[in-house]
Amino acid sequence: MAGKGSNSVQLRHYNERVVLEAVRRFGQASKAEIARFAHLTPPAVAGIVDALVAGGYMVENGKRFGGKGQPSAMYALANSGAYSIGFHIGRRAMDAILIDFAGQTCAFETHDYDHPDPDSIKRLGGAAIARFKSQLGSPLSSRLIGIGISAPYFIGGWDEELGFPGDVQLAWRSFDLKAYFTETHNLPVMIENDASAAAVAELVYGLGKQYSDFLHISLSTFVGGGLVLDGTLQTGPNGNTAAYGPFPVTHSTLSSVPKPKGKFEVLLHRASIYTLVHHLRTNGIDIRRVRDLDPMPAAARGLVSEWQDDCADALAQAIIGSIAVVDVEAVVIDGLLPAPLLMETVARVRQCFSEMVPPGLIAPTITAGALGARGSALGASILPIYLMFGPDTGVLMKKGNDKKPLLIGS
Repeated sequence: MAGKGSNSVQLRHYNERVVLEAVRRFGQASKAEIARFAHLTPPAVAGIVDALVAGGYMVENGKRFGGKGQPSAMYALANSGAYSIGFHIGRRAMDAILIDFAGQTCAFETHDYDHPDPDSIKRLGGAAIARFKSQLGSPLSSRLIGIGISAPYFIGGWDEELGFPGDVQLAWRSFDLKAYFTETHNLPVMIENDASAAAVAELVYGLGKQYSDFLHISLSTFVGGGLVLDGTLQTGPNGNTAAYGPFPVTHSTLSSVPKPKGKFEVLLHRASIYTLVHHLRTNGIDIRRVRDLDPMPAAARGLVSEWQDDCADALAQAIIGSIAVVDVEAVVIDGLLPAPLLMETVARVRQCFSEMVPPGLIAPTITAGALGARGSALGASILPIYLMFGPDTGVLMKKGNDKKPLLIGS
C-alpha cells in the first residue's frame, strides 16, 4: 500500500482504499466495474489493481464470459491480505472471532460467565488471541492488523435487572479496556457499542448491500439499536444514537414485569432477552440462556408466545416513533434469538406495526437480519480493517465530535 508523503502519494493511497471498497462491496469485480464505482480512469484502476495483487491484497478470480469483446478478468479480495480479531463482551458471554481480509470467519468461540468482570475478560481475551495466532502460524500472524471490541455502554450497570455483584461496576470503572489490550498485545484496538457494532456488520456483510438507510435493532440481553443513513453508521455527538433501551413505550402485559412507577415503561423492560428469560423462569421454566429454546421445550411455547406478543407491540411503538423523526428504507431486527423464534417475532412486529401506524408515515420494510448472534463480534472485527483499509476512517461511523459517554462503568 502507498505510504504517506506528497499529495499525489496520499491521493493514490486513498484511491487504493476506494478500489478495495469497490471489490468488498461487489464480492468480485472487473477493472471496468471498479473504475465506474471509484470514478477513476481505467488506466489508473489497472495500475492500482495490479499493485494490490502484487502486494497480496487482491487476487484474480477467473474470467467473466458472455459479454461483448474479450472476457473480463475478475478480481476479489485476497483472504490472506490481512486478519482481524473481534471481541463482543456481553453481559452473559464473550464471543471471539478471527476474520480474514475478505470477511470470512477463520475461527469463532464463545465463553459463558455469570458476570463480565475485567479479570475474566483479560484471561479469556488473552487466551483467544493466543489460539488465533497459533492457528494462523508465524507467517500469517504478521498480517494480524488489530483488535475490535464491542461492549454495551455501562456494562457494569443494571445491577437490579441482572443481579450483578456490587463490585462489578466498580471494577469496570477502574479498568481501561482499550489500554490494556493495546499494551498487552501490541496491536491497535478499536472499541464500539455492541448494538452499533452489530449494525456495522449488517451494513458491510448483511442487508447493507440492499439498503443504505436502515434502523438496526438488536434483541440482545438488553435491546439496542444502530442507525445507518446513506451507508454510514450514525453514532451522534455522544455516541448514543439509536440507544433504544430507554425508549418510552406503554406498560407491559406480562405478569412477570413489575408495573413502572411513571406513566411509561421503557423498551428495555419489554423487548430484551433478559425479560424473556425472566418471564420463563418466573413461570417455572428453568433456562439460563435463550439458546436453550432451540429446540423449544413444549412447556415453554405458550410463555414464549406471550413475550413475543408483548415484545412486538413495544417494538412497533418504538419503530413508529423513530420513523416519525428519521426516514429509513428498512428496519432490520436481529440478535440472540434462535432463527425460528426471530422470524416469528419479526412477523409479529410487522403485524403490530401495520395495525397501529398512523397516516402520514411511509412504512419501511421490517425484516430479520442476516447475521444472528455473531453480529456484534463480527462488527467489532471489521473496525480495524476499515481503519487501515477503508476509504475514510469515518466511512462506517459518523460522529458529531469526540464526546462520548463512558463505554463501561458509570
